[in-house]
Amino acid sequence: MQDVLTWYGHAAWGLKTSGYTVLVDPFFSGNPAATLQASQAQADFILVTHGHGDHVGDSVQIAERTGALVISNAEIAGWMRKQGVENTHAQHLGGGYHHPFGYLKLTFALHGSALPDGSNGGNPAGLLITTLGGKKIYLAGDTGLFGDMALIGEEGLDAAVLPIGDNFTMGPEDALRAVRLLRPKVVIPMHYSTWGVIQQDAAAWVERVNRETSVHALLLQPGESYTLS
Repeated sequence: MQDVLTWYGHAAWGLKTSGYTVLVDPFFSGNPAATLQASQAQADFILVTHGHGDHVGDSVQIAERTGALVISNAEIAGWMRKQGVENTHAQHLGGGYHHPFGYLKLTFALHGSALPDGSNGGNPAGLLITTLGGKKIYLAGDTGLFGDMALIGEEGLDAAVLPIGDNFTMGPEDALRAVRLLRPKVVIPMHYSTWGVIQQDAAAWVERVNRETSVHALLLQPGESYTLS
């Protein structure tokens, strides 16, 4: 039973696991790094970390077309229903739930979460997924560095996906510190170089992680995938 992560550019991800397709923060329209159009995206589940437009993205349109279950915090789930999305599931920080694709826990994140129309988007979150095959994947969402990443690391992470763009999230230095707290088997950078204000040399960051820590850092190009072993 293989679990496959695919990066679609910026903070948009896909997870194929146990026959299900899970989309995370599906921002395709208006995303200059996107390798997929919203009209092409397939999903059984859509996970939204917080309310900003570059993370809510095309969730409403994709959910309406595919019937996917949208999972987020209660405020965003309620907002989705107001947009016409009938299939939602609300969780909150620290709470987990056994979904058909695996166990999903919402973790703490340091960020904002106002929705595109200015509505209250509740608290931003990271995502800790335990697949049915037992793999643990942490998608940090947009966040700054926080010490309790060490507690997330105690879960025994098979993969972590971290923002490195700076300005809105952790930059390279803090993301390196996060790697040391999380201690995943593999770390993959995201949320960088989509626009000039978050331009970063991701290859240099990956090389530094591999040189200075025992964690294996992997650089994906938009559209590329990583199969968890």
